[in-house]
Amino acid sequence: MNKIILMVLGAFLSASVLAQDSDFNPEKFAKKYFTAWAASQSPNATKKNLEEYLALLTDDVGHQHIPYDLDDTRIPNGKQKMREGMSHYLGKHIEYKSKLVGYSYGLNAIAIQYTVTLKAKRGPDSPVETMSYNAMEILEIENGKVSMIRKYH
Repeated sequence: MNKIILMVLGAFLSASVLAQDSDFNPEKFAKKYFTAWAASQSPNATKKNLEEYLALLTDDVGHQHIPYDLDDTRIPNGKQKMREGMSHYLGKHIEYKSKLVGYSYGLNAIAIQYTVTLKAKRGPDSPVETMSYNAMEILEIENGKVSMIRKYH
């Protein structure tokens, strides 16, 4: 009985907090984030696509990519660091397909799941890489923007 009461109370508190920020729609944000991310990965991605994605992030965004990058530190120039890293790979995919599988959200986080199939050539002398994977990102939200990305695949 106590568990039921706690679950109802938790749902009520979550709804109350979300209702206070009535402009933020987590479902709409999840779709917008995924669309912007996918556009930044396409073979014909532009700096404009990249900036549309980065506009969804806080300036001090943290990015953790399990198992490759275990650091989950938010740094003052996190968005700039992401811009630099993503610019290096901008347009390097020969083919890129992704599909949003689903999403869920809580008080201050959104989880998105998607699939990716891609072909990429990282450098002029590099072989073509083919990859296919399932991914999940946990997006921590602060003032309507992503403050932490935890990526798993």
